[in-house]
Amino acid sequence: MCGKIQDQANATEQDSAAVASEIGGSGTKPNPSSLAPINLDHGDPTAYETYWSKVGERSTITFTGDQSLSYFANAKNLCWFLEPKLEEEIRRLHHVVGNAKVDDHFIIVGNGSSQLIQAALYAVSPSDQPQPTSVVSAAPYYSAYQEVADLLRSGLYKWGGDAYSFNKDEPYIEMVTSPNNPCGMTREPVVNRPQGKIIHDLAYYWPHYTPITSQVDYDIMLFTVSKCTGHAGSRIGWALVRDKDVARKMVDLMVISTIGVSKESQLRAAKILGVISDSCLLDKSPGLENFFEYAQHLMAARWEKLREIAKVNELFSLTEYPSEYCLFTKEFTEARPAFAWMSCKSDMEDLEKILRGHKILARGGKRFGSDPKYVRISMLSRDQEFNLFLERLSSIHGITSGN
Repeated sequence: MCGKIQDQANATEQDSAAVASEIGGSGTKPNPSSLAPINLDHGDPTAYETYWSKVGERSTITFTGDQSLSYFANAKNLCWFLEPKLEEEIRRLHHVVGNAKVDDHFIIVGNGSSQLIQAALYAVSPSDQPQPTSVVSAAPYYSAYQEVADLLRSGLYKWGGDAYSFNKDEPYIEMVTSPNNPCGMTREPVVNRPQGKIIHDLAYYWPHYTPITSQVDYDIMLFTVSKCTGHAGSRIGWALVRDKDVARKMVDLMVISTIGVSKESQLRAAKILGVISDSCLLDKSPGLENFFEYAQHLMAARWEKLREIAKVNELFSLTEYPSEYCLFTKEFTEARPAFAWMSCKSDMEDLEKILRGHKILARGGKRFGSDPKYVRISMLSRDQEFNLFLERLSSIHGITSGN
């Protein structure tokens, strides 16, 4: 059983989502105190608020009552609800960063990457199979994949678990998240069989999280404004899709489920992406700080502080990342992921429960198909919350085996 830890007896078994409402789930900025739990279970990217506050009017967009009444944004486009300005800024940003090839891909906009995952699964699932196609991902995998795959109890696909354990001679779909959520490591497909379809989830393949080591060119690539810019509330994601029939099926699912995507959200996202691209180009950004440099420095500082605590405390272990050459920054650097994948060196069973006893809410390893000795901790909270997290983590002592 878990070792004894001070205050552990006061730990609750409430679901972290329920607790979130007590500490800022309403959308208001929380005021962390010594009494309130810190919710680092979710990857809510509020860390970038300071940058966007400084940007000010450059990122502002207004609408009048007579704008954007139609369902259609561009009736000639395969994705007819995709705003032309958003498509333009998506292509521009990928060219500026150099992280993905876009010229021979269709762009499909979705209500966040969550809807695009569902649409991609629908689009690549064989329709002539007697049983639902297995959806697999290498553990530790993103915890939502199982929920998305099984939510509708579809006759087309179902969750198949850890890709390392998949040994069936039949069609399958493999979700490849790179950099991986939760561990931050670069990933490649695991199963590698002719019957398979691969969906690459690249939500974190941006310079502030990982070195850009190549301009990737896959059949289906998923991105999201949420983790790129921090604007999770706008619910905008996009897919780069090479095959026209797959792209059309993805559009079909979104038309049936939501009849497209909010134009207001799309145009706001276009404005934000445009600001980021401008910030990377010296001739277009007088007085505008490079967003990726700002975010890199922020993430580097947070990881340095967390590693210092882990080094001194010696109770916790963090993933190590190799130094690699980044094509965007033109220098060698290591990954500074959006999540810390942390384990405990002590002989204990449930690190999530241990941290909860110290009012730190994290997502346990079992949710990712891994060991409960691991937790995923968001590195993207506001400064006050992150600093309080470091303070509480530093205070954890006295883990012992037994009892």
